[in-house]
Amino acid sequence: MNETTFAIAKMSTKGQIVIPKDMRDEFAGNDDFLLIKNQGKLIIKSMADVSKDVAEDLDFAQRTEEAYFEAKKSKRKPMTMDEFAKKASKW
Repeated sequence: MNETTFAIAKMSTKGQIVIPKDMRDEFAGNDDFLLIKNQGKLIIKSMADVSKDVAEDLDFAQRTEEAYFEAKKSKRKPMTMDEFAKKASKW
């Protein structure tokens, strides 16, 4: 049964948030979660509930973002986002 429950959690000075035990009972210690921040809201979704296609898209987006910022830090010729996207599409 998908019952809606509510709880209050506090973020530590290290940025850690503890999920209350009764809310995490159905998850394993090594489960992955998708975090979405939107207009002051934080949504946490189990990656087990995310479709394979979306999970692959998110993984690709993360790798692309990391590569973009790594390229941006390098001393190579700067490129626009469009140029980077074109280059990345060949990977």
